[in-house]
Amino acid sequence: MTSVAAYSRGRALAEHLNPGMEAALRDRYGHWLPDAVAETAVGHGMGEVYAREGLDLKTRLLVTVGALAAMGGQTRPQLKVNVASALRAGASAREICEAIFQMHLYGGMPAAINALNAAIEVFEAEGTSP
Repeated sequence: MTSVAAYSRGRALAEHLNPGMEAALRDRYGHWLPDAVAETAVGHGMGEVYAREGLDLKTRLLVTVGALAAMGGQTRPQLKVNVASALRAGASAREICEAIFQMHLYGGMPAAINALNAAIEVFEAEGTSP
């Protein structure tokens, strides 16, 4: 169970990286899984994992983007959210693209191309240039 302090850290971090995430998760899944999805993503994911010492936030998000890219097209929505979060954490478009491209070694070139296309959509929506 997530502590109150971790949940508070997670809530602040989630709002910084992805404003409205907690409410969106609660609205979408709260009726089906009360006190589960939003609480896990915010409290555990953001408050306990992303807030850990050892890696800075930008690096954590580049690692996340890479992992989602290697997993393939089924992660497209989460990939786009995390590309936008990586930008907010200070990653450049080039750093994000390099993290994705490296994953072609592990997830294959089709997965990398699909992830690059998703990232480019985020860059264009955010007004980010190469």
